[in-house]
Amino acid sequence: MQLISLSKLAILGLAGLSVAHPGAHEPSAMSHAAKRSFLNNAKRSLDQCAGHLERRGINDRIQARREAAYEMYRKQHLAARDYNPSVNTSHHSTLQVTSQTSEEGLFSKNPTCILSPEGEIGPFWVRGELVRSNVRDGEAGIPIVLDGQFIDIETCEPIQDLYWDVWNCNTTGVYSGVQDSSNGNGDDDSNLDKTFLRGLQKTDAEGVAQFQTIFPGHYGGRATHVHVVAHLNATQLPNNTVTGGHVSHIGQLFFDQDLVYQVEATSPYNTNKVSITTNADDHVVQDETEDSASDPFFEYALFGDSVEDGLFAWITMGVNVSASYDTSYAATLTSAGGIKNSDSASPGGM
Repeated sequence: MQLISLSKLAILGLAGLSVAHPGAHEPSAMSHAAKRSFLNNAKRSLDQCAGHLERRGINDRIQARREAAYEMYRKQHLAARDYNPSVNTSHHSTLQVTSQTSEEGLFSKNPTCILSPEGEIGPFWVRGELVRSNVRDGEAGIPIVLDGQFIDIETCEPIQDLYWDVWNCNTTGVYSGVQDSSNGNGDDDSNLDKTFLRGLQKTDAEGVAQFQTIFPGHYGGRATHVHVVAHLNATQLPNNTVTGGHVSHIGQLFFDQDLVYQVEATSPYNTNKVSITTNADDHVVQDETEDSASDPFFEYALFGDSVEDGLFAWITMGVNVSASYDTSYAATLTSAGGIKNSDSASPGGM
């Protein structure tokens, strides 16, 4: 498997510092020219990493690990039975997968995401979430395993002990941990104490971390996406949260549009009557895929005949570890429950 596919570079946004509701565009503080310059320089840096990763055996090890993970989760979802199962580019495996198919074909390519110097954190990040791999919390929806690897774009080495922080909305477009009129029932303060579809995981020696979650739903004005924050030099506390360190990346990851439509046709996703915003119409996707230099989309394979059986999605991300960004947040999760950020009238205050 070629872990670093130099023909497909996914470039993801980083630290957005402004406040916005879900459908709003958070204005960028970085000039367009400066951002493009960074992306071009980072791309050249990663171009030089491919041979290094191959010589170190990192590509072979990550292929073997992902093959094993795929097979393990496939068996869990299907009880080991036999089965056949950039914006306009398909990220779905082209193989007709059967129980006899060699898994290496599923992982023969993988996009490298250069994490760019500026993006959008969105209004619904919650501080103090728990370190855990299964973040489903009983939420209905199509199961998905997210598998991510982080590479230092300067050294070409995997980043060990990075805390990958993820969150996404549920099947009807609601985020846990936040009480706001733009997030479901704004009068429901019990949502502050909920933690569904949120968590952190520490990367291993190969720079890898993994989550069991559900495929995100959607809400008005935004394409289907998963939020990402990368914490470096953080310390895990006895209460299973992290402290200290710095944030080197904030961004968002996306899914193929045809896959989104397949998921949205199933229950309970199809109970959401809010119009779907496509990838082609999403301002974040447009910003990140400009000049065809970006591909912030998960590669994926189905566990069975259809999306209802679940998916395995993977991506490799190149990080500028020397970068450090401030973060905005909507609430803080404490031992006594969630506490809304009172520094701003809208969620996401500094």
